[in-house]
Amino acid sequence: MGRDKKMNARSRKRASRFDPLHIGWPLWIVSGSAILFLLAPVLLLIPMSLGSAEIIEFPPSKIGLDQYRKFFNHPAWQSAVLNSLQVSAMTAVFSTFLGVLASLGLVWGRFKGKGLINAFIISPMIVPLIVMGLAFYISLAKFGLLGTRLGLVLAYTPLTLPFTVLPISATLRGFDRSLEHAARILGANRFQTFTKVTFPIIRPGVLTGAIFAFMIAFDEVVIALFICGSTAVTLPKKMWDVIRYEIEPMLPAISTLLLLLATLILVLVGLLQQRIARRMTAS
Repeated sequence: MGRDKKMNARSRKRASRFDPLHIGWPLWIVSGSAILFLLAPVLLLIPMSLGSAEIIEFPPSKIGLDQYRKFFNHPAWQSAVLNSLQVSAMTAVFSTFLGVLASLGLVWGRFKGKGLINAFIISPMIVPLIVMGLAFYISLAKFGLLGTRLGLVLAYTPLTLPFTVLPISATLRGFDRSLEHAARILGANRFQTFTKVTFPIIRPGVLTGAIFAFMIAFDEVVIALFICGSTAVTLPKKMWDVIRYEIEPMLPAISTLLLLLATLILVLVGLLQQRIARRMTAS
């Protein structure tokens, strides 16, 4: 008996030694160095944003919040922020609505060509953005929608649709449809069943898709270069123009704010994913 215990202890020790998931200190050093190399340029923007000089400098000669004050008090920049928020919010609404309908059909529908339709919806993740930008530019120019918020929303919606379909479809695949059948037996119609049974359960996936759609539309610059014109300039388009034509010391401050927004969105998505995992485990 004691001999068997010793053999089992040795085998466990060998298994842990050769476990592919076991991370030793050399791998920690390599991984940490790679992460630091990727994050260092981004993290440098934070101290640079605190400079008060009229040029971008590192390290800043004088620490202050002057660049943030200039940004929040500058009409052109605030107009660009407002355009981005409005366009991103409308895009998130349209993309999420279409994503819910598409996910219901792709996950629960039984028809020929479902794989082809799914590939068509996912294709904006593969097609180069400059190709999509040119295509939307030619199409929207015929309807006089260049330089309008509506034109940007119409261009951004197909771009963000895959990022709403994927999380919503994943949530629907883990949904127990016997709950719908029980609701129908108790007298609920299709609309009541969806609003009171289905949607509350898949809501974390819907919110995740909406957040992704909002962030992708908010950060998009390639398509914006084709569509914005001079009347519907978004924040990324404004930043691109400033980088091209002048050196603006507010750029590190704006980038820091966008970094904080992206971090907040990442935390929200993580919380929603945990909620989805708990609901799937409970079901």
